[in-house]
Amino acid sequence: MHMMHTAMKKRRRWQCLVSRPNKLLLFLLLAAASSCCSCSASSVDGKMGRIHSHLKRINKPAVRTIQSPDGDSIDCVAREQQHALDHPLLKKHKIQLKPTSFPINGSGSGSGGRRAWQTWHHVGHCPKGTVAVRRTNADDVLRVGKPLSGFGRKHHEHRSRRAANAPDVVTGNGHEHAIAYTQGEVYYGAKATINVWDPSIQEPNGFSLSQLWILSGSFNGSDLNSIEAGWQVSPALYGDSRPRLFTYWTSDAYEATGCYNALCPGFIQTSPHIAIGASISPVSSVSGNQYDMTLLVWKDPRLGNWWLSYGGQLVGYWPAALFTHLGSAGGHASMVEWGGEVVNTSPGGAHTATHMGSGRFASQGFGKASYFRNLETVDAGNSLVPVPLDALQTLAEDAGCYDINKAFDDGRQGWGTHFYYGGPGHNPACP
Repeated sequence: MHMMHTAMKKRRRWQCLVSRPNKLLLFLLLAAASSCCSCSASSVDGKMGRIHSHLKRINKPAVRTIQSPDGDSIDCVAREQQHALDHPLLKKHKIQLKPTSFPINGSGSGSGGRRAWQTWHHVGHCPKGTVAVRRTNADDVLRVGKPLSGFGRKHHEHRSRRAANAPDVVTGNGHEHAIAYTQGEVYYGAKATINVWDPSIQEPNGFSLSQLWILSGSFNGSDLNSIEAGWQVSPALYGDSRPRLFTYWTSDAYEATGCYNALCPGFIQTSPHIAIGASISPVSSVSGNQYDMTLLVWKDPRLGNWWLSYGGQLVGYWPAALFTHLGSAGGHASMVEWGGEVVNTSPGGAHTATHMGSGRFASQGFGKASYFRNLETVDAGNSLVPVPLDALQTLAEDAGCYDINKAFDDGRQGWGTHFYYGGPGHNPACP
């Protein structure tokens, strides 16, 4: 019995010795897991805290908020409190309420489509003395997946060396175009009427846009100045597939300056009627009604600011102080471009099926293909000048995917110099 009792005591002592390290190990594992969870939660909390601080800077206090049928919140912000004025170069800027003069009319607007407007207009309006701003939320920031410093900005567009007379397009990084351009003169603005579509976007990070570009500076260097406006479909930026009015600017070839819409300080809004980034409706349909919008960008002859008009309605301006070449005394554009752009990420090794414009090729013409009509530029005398057809050059990197056809009409429609463009992307001619 004594020997059995002694053996049992030894077994219990051995079990105790073995269990102590196990309990200690378990305690250490639990502590580590708790610490890991705490760090993870702290990291998430820190990230969300930074996002909310950023949103507080972007979303200024609203005098009134309008809930649009498309899900957007449109804030009516006091004009003097808008985010644009937070730019270091605009701290003492006095808002210019209207241009000192408008461009003298050129060829007229022609006829073709009905007017496309903005969805939120169906349910409300912003009062006088405010500007209409599409509210940005945390989902917008998280969806894009960029650092806060890059939110609302294009990826740095590394351009390959280009000939001096080549258009400013990005090659080799998935961006594809069907554009028309003019150069060789001095330009103080541009105008066009564009029909609006809701192109299909294959990838979540894909986009399709139709716009005009006002360009000056070195296309091979880092001092390119660009003013851009048009419509775009970008699920990553907006969270849906609706076409939206957009603006963009840069003064250093997209390296560190500029952004879309009002997502960074810069573009100064003056209108309570137009919200940049808001959806456009109605949109065109194949063999159905065509809805278009007219964009005009021009430089104020006296103050040097670059104004934007949408459908004949003043939207606001890019202050001259933002730019080098475009903002200097006598500064002007050296090239103007119009057209479409998509991004091709080659999903599954095939070309993207993202549509440009209507998703139809240029040869299908009115009612099916997308168009830019009544192309004009603004000259040194602040007059709108129709672009001669022979002065308009075109470019499409792969006409099997997206193409462009230019033409001139001086007949009943009065479209002047115009072009059809677009395409479906992936198809037997675009594998």
